[in-house]
Amino acid sequence: MTSVPRTYEIRTFGCQMNVHDSERLAGQLEEAGYRPAGRDAQPDLVVFNTCAVRENADNKLYGTLGHLRPAKDANPGMQIAVGGCLAQKDRGDIVKRAPWVDVVFGTHNLGSLPALLERARHNAEAEVEILESLETFPSTLPARRDSAYSGWVSISVGCNNTCTFCIVPSLRGKERDRRPGEILAEIEALVAEGVLEVTLLGQNVNSYGVEFGDRLAFGKLLRACGAVDGLERVRFTSPHPAAFTDDVIEAMAETPSVCPQLHMPLQSGSDRILKLMRRSYRASRYLSIVDKVRAALPAAAITTDIIVGFPGETEEDFEATLDVVRQARFASAFTFQYSKRPGTPAATMDGQVPKEVVGERYERLVALQNEISWQENKKLVGRKVELLVAAGEGRKDSETHRMSGRARDGRLVHFTPSGPAVQGTVRPGDIVETVITYAAPHHLVADGEPLSHRRTTAGDNTEAGRRPTTSGVSLGLPAFGAPPVVPAANVGCGG
Repeated sequence: MTSVPRTYEIRTFGCQMNVHDSERLAGQLEEAGYRPAGRDAQPDLVVFNTCAVRENADNKLYGTLGHLRPAKDANPGMQIAVGGCLAQKDRGDIVKRAPWVDVVFGTHNLGSLPALLERARHNAEAEVEILESLETFPSTLPARRDSAYSGWVSISVGCNNTCTFCIVPSLRGKERDRRPGEILAEIEALVAEGVLEVTLLGQNVNSYGVEFGDRLAFGKLLRACGAVDGLERVRFTSPHPAAFTDDVIEAMAETPSVCPQLHMPLQSGSDRILKLMRRSYRASRYLSIVDKVRAALPAAAITTDIIVGFPGETEEDFEATLDVVRQARFASAFTFQYSKRPGTPAATMDGQVPKEVVGERYERLVALQNEISWQENKKLVGRKVELLVAAGEGRKDSETHRMSGRARDGRLVHFTPSGPAVQGTVRPGDIVETVITYAAPHHLVADGEPLSHRRTTAGDNTEAGRRPTTSGVSLGLPAFGAPPVVPAANVGCGG
């Protein structure tokens, strides 16, 4: 008698790293025989891939776990697993606070999840496994990709910086770099599946090469990506201003597939605050990079991250941030009100700024950036853009009868998917050329008929519901320990 496959659902909190880690978790689970749960079905397994960056991250997790407890009580065979950064930080406390959790695993042992689930079921007790260093490089694990047209590719994990507001280094460890051949092999595997765009991921993506002693490695990698046949767009996130070198700007300008887009965190425009943050650059250095990028790539869209209300921030410090924003003229900015991250030096610093002051400054920053974004977007009205059609990017697309896509510079464009140039149905993953007719602060609109429409393999795969599943890629990266061996007798127990 054939057993019914167990079903799973992964709920992801946090950054792009976590999203990509969840793709790896999904790949392992499907390799172990699990299948995605239907939209309205109760899964046999729920995995939480957590973030520990925000102050209320633990409240969000434990609240969600509490909501899930009745389903667990009603179905004792159901399993709940918690992984990611909060699991790395809280460890066994998770099971103490939520004893209905079956498995807790950390950032360094993603590959252990299937074995830990089987062990928890076999032993009928919670399994907690948190390692202090990488057990195996995440890229050696299989991945079930979320998108048929765009893929994440991790080039490094961990971080060597000591920013006082950030807990990532203590949870993800020191930077570890993949070999270029491994990265390119993964990209080629994605392109062979129809993927048109990749985003290179690293905590400080442009410090790539530090582990094997090549400070120019990131620029070389960008050029090598440009030689991959069929790869149309290359993006990367997030570079650190202190590690930004001129050869990277040259590689961006000289490699056609590298998109004219740069997301580079500023955090603060005050040199005094940058020093307190242990950000190893100053405002003038940041602005000089912006100027060089714009000189080499005049159409580049530059975006950033900014923290408002860091401990000790005065009105003068905040005005310095506003001045840098005015000079840099960012296409957009992710702005954050400072909140304490337990375990970080900033959490215990003197001069914590009152919440009402932080809130008032935040509103002023958002108003300024929105006005700049709108002004910059209005310059694009009448311009032709090439869009990679996206799924789920336009919240009002069904009401407006539009679709949405990303321009090469990363801007979101809502467009009309009809006209004589359209070849049948436009699908996510297809390429459309159109002309911008209207600008808003956070998006653009192209209401005229598209100039062209190119159907792609990625569009075919989207239409058919197919997503790339890539096997782990390993071409000789130094090992960080052997992966766990699942005892044969335990595989498939209790199905």
